[in-house]
Amino acid sequence: SIFTILILTLLVLLTVATFLWNLLVLVTILRVKAFHRVPHNLVASTAVSDVLVAALVMPLSLVKELSAGRRWRLGRELCLVWVCFDVMCCTASIWNVTAIALDRYWSITRHLEYTLLTRRRISNIMIALTWALSAAISLAPLFGWGETYSPEQELCQVSQEPSYTIVSTGGAFYLPLCVVLFVYWKIYKAAKFRMGGRRSNAVVPLPNTAQVKEASHGPQMVFTARHAAITFQTDGETWREQKEKKAALMVGILIGVFVLCWIPFFITELISPLCSCNIPPLWKSIFLWLGYSNSFFNPLIYTAFNKNYNNAFKNLFVKQR
Repeated sequence: SIFTILILTLLVLLTVATFLWNLLVLVTILRVKAFHRVPHNLVASTAVSDVLVAALVMPLSLVKELSAGRRWRLGRELCLVWVCFDVMCCTASIWNVTAIALDRYWSITRHLEYTLLTRRRISNIMIALTWALSAAISLAPLFGWGETYSPEQELCQVSQEPSYTIVSTGGAFYLPLCVVLFVYWKIYKAAKFRMGGRRSNAVVPLPNTAQVKEASHGPQMVFTARHAAITFQTDGETWREQKEKKAALMVGILIGVFVLCWIPFFITELISPLCSCNIPPLWKSIFLWLGYSNSFFNPLIYTAFNKNYNNAFKNLFVKQR
């Protein structure tokens, strides 16, 4: 039908766009030396996981969607490869988003202690743990923890063993979900505290005797002096506060899109094996591709809040005169 052709066309475009956009981010980070540091290494790790989702996972998922009854007719070996990369790359993408949120949180709340050297070391540890955990969750079924392929039913899916379902969904989604929600709550509290305590800082409130006032479109500073007592007041936002506000907004959007994209899939993935519920294959496909779309939105979000990426993208395609 025309509707089916339209849906498949959109899925193909989503796959191609996800691959190209994340590849563009990786090429930019590799070519621009200023990006060879944190937090861009976290962005690069996220882009790697999302590129692999687009290159290795989404095409085979599309082939499965095209087959009659969504059957798997590509054999056992390719099924195992597809399921392993599906679980590993999607889990890595989710934990990389969590690592970016943690990095922003520490840079906002502990900017004096969170030095460049400390930040680099912690980010490298988070990247290593992300990929190690993702590999462990994805490879577990290969060592006998459930079965992913059924030749009789021509079925290829993530292991439905209840114990594996609890561990895999908890490690791949519910644990990072708790982390990012806690992190954003702390960022919100820190931003609210700073905004509340920023407006006025007075040593001694005194009537005006001598006043110097500078008006501008940006932050405004007013000094009032009388003998040895000084009142200091600032209106507007400082550069650091503007930066923290922008970082908090970016983290909020990143987390919000991540939750909206993945929570329908992981709710059904957890409930289905435990209660033996028969969820229609169409809804499973919708929830799965909604989760895949998170790999498309990730680079759009964290590059939209960084002008350096936009300038670097232009330099890749436009010759400077």
